[in-house]
Amino acid sequence: MGRAYPESVSLYAPHPSPFGSAPAGLGTLDARARDIFRRIVETYLETGEPVGSRTISRGGLALSPASIRNTMQDLTLAGLLASPHTSAGRVPTHAGLRLFVDGLLEVGDIGQDERREIDARLAGKGRNFEEALDAATNLLSGLAGGAGIVASPVRDAGVKHVEFVALGHDQALAVLVGDDGTVENRLMPLSAGVTPSTLTEASNFLNARLKGRPLAEARTEMNAELTAARRELDAAAARLVEDGLAAWSGGGERDRALIVRGRANLLQDARAVEDLERVRVLFDDLEQKEQLIGLLDGVGAAQGVRIFIGAETRLFSLSGSAVIAAPYMTGRQRMLGAIGVIGPARLNYARVIPLVDYTARVLGRILDGQET
Repeated sequence: MGRAYPESVSLYAPHPSPFGSAPAGLGTLDARARDIFRRIVETYLETGEPVGSRTISRGGLALSPASIRNTMQDLTLAGLLASPHTSAGRVPTHAGLRLFVDGLLEVGDIGQDERREIDARLAGKGRNFEEALDAATNLLSGLAGGAGIVASPVRDAGVKHVEFVALGHDQALAVLVGDDGTVENRLMPLSAGVTPSTLTEASNFLNARLKGRPLAEARTEMNAELTAARRELDAAAARLVEDGLAAWSGGGERDRALIVRGRANLLQDARAVEDLERVRVLFDDLEQKEQLIGLLDGVGAAQGVRIFIGAETRLFSLSGSAVIAAPYMTGRQRMLGAIGVIGPARLNYARVIPLVDYTARVLGRILDGQET
């Protein structure tokens, strides 16, 4: 029996089914059908092969293969099982997998060895966002199989200091320091007539208006103030302010990092031509940066691990893949980003869910400055 995951307030947040009322729910299955359905799904997730009635009967179920076949037929008509090609066996449909995950899956704890490995691999990474995110994604890919994926945090820290540093007569470095200690440097061209006093004037102007405020919020208002700024500053300084705001705009949504590691793991279970085609489609899906970040950003609303199977996401409907993801949060429960695993629909959910959950919470503590 799986144990309740001890440290998670909400380990798994059930996902509203997109399949409507067509597939049967657990409440419509009697005890026999529920038991046979559970055994079929568990066997399929373990082997990846269609499951026949004789396999189930040999598993200790006190029913004849004929009785099991009849129940399997009923489950197929209910939309929970399917028969691939000419095989006499059955595999769960995506709707069947969703029903299993929501109602029958027993999620256990991760082992102490895995906890220690996660803690050790991520320790000391807190001073560099990219390093911590890359380590966590590689770690999940190796432990869980599939491809590890993470979206970098939405940066909404306040501005601490702004400065323009001349690097020559035609180039400057625009430096922005955040309240969270992060530093953004942008190279920008200098127009003719810019002097050291111009750089100082532009820096002071921006510091007075940006300090203590998130850049995205302040930048929106500053754009409206540029006309007035041109009257307050000399022409060269006003141009520098405008160019500086434009340079730092790259720190927004468009430049958020999406890290994907372990694509090779997706090829390990490709046994047939159709499996290779599914992986090829999935590789194409993994190149859709904005859609993937949008999917991961939506995970935070559930306050727990989210699971998407096949057609539940438009992005992965053709490849029939599954995503298991969890938000990584600050100590005050503000979502920073999300991390997860992408793989075939027959992922080992019972193993991967707690791995994703624990990794996300360790990553959140590290990025929040709370080393484990």
